[in-house]
Amino acid sequence: MENSPDFGALLQIKRQTLATLAELARDPKPTYKIDGAVVSWTEYQESLRQTIDWCDRRLNALEPLELRSIAVID
Repeated sequence: MENSPDFGALLQIKRQTLATLAELARDPKPTYKIDGAVVSWTEYQESLRQTIDWCDRRLNALEPLELRSIAVID
């Protein structure tokens, strides 16, 4: 996967998308038309959910992920 975003970039995309989705949930907008174009917030929210799903699939594809840590007891 030469051109694929790395793990950190995928997490950042997912976090930003989740934040945008949460903001829309707090302050929902109506669907409206302007100059013949339809702005559908429901469709926008769905596209955000699809982005989150995409990130999850890409993150899962990067597994297995192993994090090593050491606990120190004083």
